[in-house]
Amino acid sequence: MQISDLPYADPGVPDARSGPRFLLWLGRNQISGQARSFAWGLLHFASVMALPFAVGSAVQAVVDRSGGRLALSGVLLVLSGVAIALGDTMLHRTAVTNWITAAARVQQLLARKTAQLGSALTRRVAAGEVVAVSTGDVEKIGWFVEALSRFLAAAMTVVLTCVALALYQPALAVVVAIGVPVLALGVLPLLPKATQLADVQREKAGRATELAADTVAGLRVLRGIGGEELFLTRYREASQEVRKAAVRSARMWSVISAVQVLLPGLLLVAVVWYGIGLVRDGRIQIGELVTVYSAVMLMTYPLRHFEEIAMAYSFSRPSARRAARVLSIERATDGSGELDDAKAEGDLYDPVTGLLAPAGRLTAVVCGDPDEAGRLAERLGGHPALDEPVASVRLGGIPLDELPLAAARAAVLVQDKDPVLLSGTLSELLDVPASGQVGAEEALAAAECADVLDALTQAAIDDDPMQAPITERGRSLSGGQRQRLALARSLVTDPEVLVLDEPTSAVDSHTEARISEGLRKLRQGRTTVVLTSSPLLLDRAERVVLVHEGEVAAVGLHRELVHSEPRYRAIVTRETEAEQEAYIQQTYEETEESA
Repeated sequence: MQISDLPYADPGVPDARSGPRFLLWLGRNQISGQARSFAWGLLHFASVMALPFAVGSAVQAVVDRSGGRLALSGVLLVLSGVAIALGDTMLHRTAVTNWITAAARVQQLLARKTAQLGSALTRRVAAGEVVAVSTGDVEKIGWFVEALSRFLAAAMTVVLTCVALALYQPALAVVVAIGVPVLALGVLPLLPKATQLADVQREKAGRATELAADTVAGLRVLRGIGGEELFLTRYREASQEVRKAAVRSARMWSVISAVQVLLPGLLLVAVVWYGIGLVRDGRIQIGELVTVYSAVMLMTYPLRHFEEIAMAYSFSRPSARRAARVLSIERATDGSGELDDAKAEGDLYDPVTGLLAPAGRLTAVVCGDPDEAGRLAERLGGHPALDEPVASVRLGGIPLDELPLAAARAAVLVQDKDPVLLSGTLSELLDVPASGQVGAEEALAAAECADVLDALTQAAIDDDPMQAPITERGRSLSGGQRQRLALARSLVTDPEVLVLDEPTSAVDSHTEARISEGLRKLRQGRTTVVLTSSPLLLDRAERVVLVHEGEVAAVGLHRELVHSEPRYRAIVTRETEAEQEAYIQQTYEETEESA
């Protein structure tokens, strides 16, 4: 896989049972890239380790006054230099390719999972954690994948060098054979503590990122209630905890680095001290001592990759664990009974609450608890919460979870109470999968977006509001304007079933009245469910359902329920308990008089 071939046509099905399994799965999917990187790395490191033999041979040739061996040593040095440059260049190229392609695979997997779960994802995983996984964690995972092949090449080079030294000069090879394992394994006792500190740092950094994302997302509300200073103080404290954790982790890694400098230095001292004695006794030649000394000195280069792979794994392990946790989230059922040819149409029925939304009619649902309304909207879209009973909503008698995801998405569209607008132009915002029966102008008119179009015209090219830029999340617009544009986008889609959660909570009553009339006319003959407590929307509904404590408590028209159902009236009119009792007493007295 090359960078030019990205994105992947199919990133595959990840093994998300744990972080290490996920890393192993990534490695298995990059066998060819890892093999190329290993081969170039082996050429590079082996060429580096060939330099001591060439230098030692040249020194001995000078001592022996052999011009032929000196020339041969020079040729070997030139060839080693060329091989070092070529191997290093290609190793860097292939290793970075492994890094980028692995990161791209993870990002595609996360994007696919986000598309599958939609807004239900943030109900199961904090939004800040999703941001942390898709940014910093992806980089750490890619780092480990990139470092793995270089480490394997370095380890193989160390083994081959030790074997070559044993054959070249057995007397000094004894010192090397004892010292090299100490160099490679000397830092192992320190790694568990370093890994633990790195995990703590990553965990604190993840929490700080979550807090920052949540604070930015709710900044407008925080400013409205004067709470931004409180949250900024919390973020400062979280940021300081990250800094302290990073300092503690860096201290441990600096100790590891110091040990990896100290141990090779001690080994070099031992080699020189022992080698000088062997030269004095005439057991080895000066050129052989130079060769072994240079080899031990240069061996610290590939041995440094032992520290890097340990550091890369310690940082990537918690990142892989978080990525695996997000990627392991699935729909409420496994969809093993998918009905490929079934046509999703008919009445919408929720077996958990008993809610029935007849086909082709506008049904309004009143919930006393806003959180309950949000959970009901998610369930109607086929995404029940994890702590809810797994009972799939049925559309025309067919469970949504047994439909292919694309078919379920096309049949039922849920608009949250806080919909997101992506950056781009208004034309791009409304360029969504749609039936083609509702045009952009009709949808904008039904959502009462005339004033929004006027505002966008001022920033548009050639006074065309459809080409006006919309900033990320629509931050340049007011809450009511964002809500109406989101409603227009949903109306353009024109699904078989449209579920709207408080679609007019941020607009004034006059605009709300016009929107309710436009919604009723545009969705004529289509199934629409509106979760709201607005009397204006409720009065336009063909069927009103009261959901109380998780069950359907009453069904009728708005004007009927206001008089016959005290719980409904309390929610819609915001009555106090005293007003409810007075109303009940008045109704009782009127009934007695008429009798």
